[in-house]
Amino acid sequence: MHLSAFVAAFRTPDLRKKLLFTLAMLAVFRLGSVVPTPGVDYSAIQRCIDQTSDNSVYAVINLFSGGALLQLSVFALGIMPYITASIIIQLLTVVIPRLEMLKKEGQSGQAKITQYTRYLTIGLAILQSTAILSLARTPGQLFSGCNEQLIPNQSPLLIVVMVIVMTAGTAVIMWLGELITERGVGNGMSLLIFTSIIATIPAQFINVFVSRGTFSFALTLLVSLVVLALVVFVEQGQRRIPVQYAKRMVGRRMYGGTSTYIPLKVNMAGVIPVIFASSLLFLPTLLVQLTGSQAEWAQWIATNFSTGTTTWYLLFFFFMTVFFTYFYVSITFNPVDVADNMKKYGGFIPGIRAGKPTAEYLSYVLNRLTFPGAIYLGAIAVVPVFAFNLIGIGDQFVFGGISLLIVVGVGLDTVKQIDSQLQQRNYEGFLR
Repeated sequence: MHLSAFVAAFRTPDLRKKLLFTLAMLAVFRLGSVVPTPGVDYSAIQRCIDQTSDNSVYAVINLFSGGALLQLSVFALGIMPYITASIIIQLLTVVIPRLEMLKKEGQSGQAKITQYTRYLTIGLAILQSTAILSLARTPGQLFSGCNEQLIPNQSPLLIVVMVIVMTAGTAVIMWLGELITERGVGNGMSLLIFTSIIATIPAQFINVFVSRGTFSFALTLLVSLVVLALVVFVEQGQRRIPVQYAKRMVGRRMYGGTSTYIPLKVNMAGVIPVIFASSLLFLPTLLVQLTGSQAEWAQWIATNFSTGTTTWYLLFFFFMTVFFTYFYVSITFNPVDVADNMKKYGGFIPGIRAGKPTAEYLSYVLNRLTFPGAIYLGAIAVVPVFAFNLIGIGDQFVFGGISLLIVVGVGLDTVKQIDSQLQQRNYEGFLR
């Protein structure tokens, strides 16, 4: 990667237009993240943020919203309702035949699934905004230890307006993401998450430097760089299974006779298992806060799940991440379908018979890859938290393995897309 390639990207008119459009949409997204929702006492929220620690059960979700959640801004919910809706639709595709048929119908079926995802996103946004505002109405619930009145006027009409505004904000974010994917560069939804995380990093590093001194800041930077190097190394790792296509005559034309490969990544599931596990671990504490229960089980949940740094929380986080990695890989990569498609077009793996033996071989390789991938994801999710706790900044620094995983994955994917477009035009790109 070199500077001349960046210059060449901006010198290419249509690519420059896409890059500038993407940057403009990201700027609109960040603007909406700081615009307060009508009826919110913005100064009271700022006082609570200054008084309390950001390392709570909301930390990960607040990170994905670029800090907008705890500020109760127009874009407070961020992209999380869409991510949750996408995961739910993918899970339902396995158990609902209608959705499975739509998935196999190609572009028209995918458009229908996308429409269902949008509807579910709006429904989840209504539920999540109602839950967050229910917590914000009671002093000390959204910010533990801060008794400021965040919503002075709590009339039913105003609360309904606030729910509508937050839900509309989620719809706008979804629209911005789709616009970036269609007219910009890279995956729009991924870039919005990327922007949200990047926006919070400088403030967290500055906070560590000011409150803990140079030594803790240097250790924090070192841990982040080590995890970053590990993430880049593993994310680039893949097992390439060679595939050959036999020659066949169609009319007067000869097709096939080429060689390619199936790239199976070590981390086939991406960041989805981590996000899903963190979202589910958020629910017990939310349930306790909404019910106000003082029972023994509620106190245990409040003690072990409220901060996100306790041993029980991290153990649950690790094992749930491993479980969802296996589960997600099993529903997104079907060895039987891949083997059938290869057989249909005359493809075969050298030394493996087409059909069922190919599916069994792919399943064997996939299982062996998924195990280290699942352990890697679980470790990336919890090890940085242990490290930051040892340094003594666990209550101040929420930028860890999850964030790095998303930043590296989205960054590499976006650079590759820009590079491929640049090579199509100038035969020169970022990567040598």
